[in-house]
Amino acid sequence: MKKFTSLLMLLCLMTFSVQSSFAEGEAEEAPEEMESAVEPADSNAIDSNAAVVEEAVEEEVIEEAPEAEVEESGLQVLKKKFIEGGPGFMALPLICLILGLAIAIERIISLFWMSINTDKFVAEIESEVVAGNLEGAKEICRNTRGPIASIFYQGLDRASQGGTIDVVEKSVVSYGSVQMGQLEKGLVWLSLFIALAPMLGFMGTVIGMIGAFDAIKAAGDISPGVVADGISVALLTTVAGLIVAIILQVFYNFITSKIDGIVNRMEDSSISLVDMLVKNKAVKG
Repeated sequence: MKKFTSLLMLLCLMTFSVQSSFAEGEAEEAPEEMESAVEPADSNAIDSNAAVVEEAVEEEVIEEAPEAEVEESGLQVLKKKFIEGGPGFMALPLICLILGLAIAIERIISLFWMSINTDKFVAEIESEVVAGNLEGAKEICRNTRGPIASIFYQGLDRASQGGTIDVVEKSVVSYGSVQMGQLEKGLVWLSLFIALAPMLGFMGTVIGMIGAFDAIKAAGDISPGVVADGISVALLTTVAGLIVAIILQVFYNFITSKIDGIVNRMEDSSISLVDMLVKNKAVKG
């Protein structure tokens, strides 16, 4: 009886243990199935969310793309600032720039046209003077451009007329002054525009500042917005005037340096001409 009871208890215990282990196995498999069932749902949700985000980003890019493409060019910016500064006042420095550039370009072209190979020219004149052919030397001067050839022609003409060395020197010096005046033609106007452009800009600024203070008075408020707009617009004329003056000053310095070089060659060539005539006894002492 005791053995039967012990065997029955052992059988019940084994049955209970098997059932408990089977239940634990099912419990472990259930979360895995739930995870496998949840994972597709989560992946689908993530994919749908990603698609929504991508569509939103694309819409934002499409909306922002036109704004990024609208970039003002340099000419458009200048035009905008010209209108903001007031066409009436901004036009004055612009006129100075146009007229000044016209004079500067004309002078530069003329000075380059007047430039010649001085050494070659003097050598040709000397060969004719050594040969005693003053008329041939004068013909070379007539066919050569520039102030140096003109000065040489005047000196040779006085020498061919039997003038003394003093007459030849005075003729060369006098005509050299005339040629220097022709070289510097128009520079006085260029210097005027250089000085006038900033003054016109300052005048526009002062008038603009007066308008800004009038706007403050009318508004009854000295808020930064009212002051900043008026001052920024007023200062544009000063900037325009200074830019014009800087550009024209560069051209002016280049032209004056070119004239100085031509004048130095004129003086050296004049001395060479006088020495040449004295050495070959083409003039009276």
